[in-house]
Amino acid sequence: MREILPQELFTQAVPQAAYLILSAILFTIGIAAFLFRRNIITVFMAIELMLNAVNLSFVTFSNQFGKVDGQIFSFFVMVVAAAEAAVGLAIILMVFRNKATLQIDDIDSLKN
Repeated sequence: MREILPQELFTQAVPQAAYLILSAILFTIGIAAFLFRRNIITVFMAIELMLNAVNLSFVTFSNQFGKVDGQIFSFFVMVVAAAEAAVGLAIILMVFRNKATLQIDDIDSLKN
């Protein structure tokens, strides 16, 4: 009888389709929050949720095909998400400072 390695046990425990279904659910929640919520912070978090769902898909496909390409793409998506977080939060702070609200409907221009 062949000995089962720990990494084989892990891959047999959860099928890769479950990761893809979870990724699709997270992405759908992100899209719904982006479309229906009117708070800038909530929309910002929805975009981050969609980026993390894409990362999960990249890593899942990378594991399925036995290549590191998906993990490299995931790393670049994390870099873009970090830059987006820094710039996005700066913009949100400036909008709140000028408009005193974070509701998207109340912000109609970038002027004071």
